[in-house]
Amino acid sequence: MEYIIYFIIAIGATTAGAMTGMGGGVIIKPVLDVLNQYDVATIGMLSCITVFAMAIVSVMKQIQQKVKISVKTALPLSIGSVMGGNIGQVILTAIIARLGNNQIVLVVQNILLALLIIAVFFYMLYKNKIKTLGLSGIIPSLVAGTFLGFISSFLGIGGGPINVALLIFLFSFGTKTATVYSIVTILFAQISKLFSVAFSTGFAVYNLSMLLPMVVGAILGGFIGSWLNKKLSEKTVEICFNGVQVLVFTICIFNIVKNII
Repeated sequence: MEYIIYFIIAIGATTAGAMTGMGGGVIIKPVLDVLNQYDVATIGMLSCITVFAMAIVSVMKQIQQKVKISVKTALPLSIGSVMGGNIGQVILTAIIARLGNNQIVLVVQNILLALLIIAVFFYMLYKNKIKTLGLSGIIPSLVAGTFLGFISSFLGIGGGPINVALLIFLFSFGTKTATVYSIVTILFAQISKLFSVAFSTGFAVYNLSMLLPMVVGAILGGFIGSWLNKKLSEKTVEICFNGVQVLVFTICIFNIVKNII
């Protein structure tokens, strides 16, 4: 039964993540916090590997569908996300070791995620009234990738709504285009985190007993989400994006209240 629950969480989260560009970890992380069966570090690792599997499938699917991706933008975004992912993982590990209290870290992560979601929700709601910057080039892409990789790794969410919103604001992308670049950024951020763990603590310190059903769910979710992103209109993808944000915000508030009271 437990395997089925984790499979459903993974396939639901990664389908929504691949479709909207959120990546899935933004749903997986707070939901696993609610279940409270693992510590913060293990939840982050389960989320990371699950999202990594989804991102591989999703990027391959986008390439297969011949979606246009600018290498000049995607490459520095990816390099930046690798650097940011490493920094985020190092800082998170240091904070957990310093505090020695998973509950405090969990509350801080959920508060930061909730604040980010509020900001992104209102930006997406009024984005047609907000002038985008229309940036291009290596430096802006590198800086954006570093920031997104850091947030992804530090919060253990494997991407999230901030990816899409920031890419729209900085580079004047449409929502569906931003979704594709977001997934590419998420993929490399997770690669960075996995390498960082492999060459530091290793994976033996984590309880990964639920990894198999989650990875299977992620692979299926990557296929389904990419297909939906291709088929659905820009407006529908935006509605789904905002709907997922409301869901995640609600879960974050629940986690904060549960761990404070």
